[in-house]
Amino acid sequence: MTQVPKRIMVDMSATLIHHGHVRLLKAAKALGHVVVALTTDEEIRAKKGYEPELSYAARAEVLLAMRDVDEVVPSPWLLDEAFLNLHHIDVLVHGHDNSNPIASERLHLLPRTEGISSTLLRARVLKAVSQKMETNI
Repeated sequence: MTQVPKRIMVDMSATLIHHGHVRLLKAAKALGHVVVALTTDEEIRAKKGYEPELSYAARAEVLLAMRDVDEVVPSPWLLDEAFLNLHHIDVLVHGHDNSNPIASERLHLLPRTEGISSTLLRARVLKAVSQKMETNI
């Protein structure tokens, strides 16, 4: 009899995808069928206070093109047990900075990739643009 793979959820905004996201998704894939809970544009605007660089649809398309992603579903900023149950999720995989109110037996924490984040990438781009503008004045 064939065993059904576990349904693994990874929640992310994926506004600027980087190698930390790739590593997280690869680790999740090793555990089963990966469902990405992708933060909606409205939630990003409300919680992070900026317009995402890519729309939800564009971010979902990029994620679905990755070999370690099986599904993408829209999600709020924080996930709870009811959201996991709605999507038949066995385990939530998240970085060690998790703030989702999920029972420990359904949570698999991983260390974050050092030296990278979407926030850091955004800051680098803004700095480069600012420097370019100063040079052109």
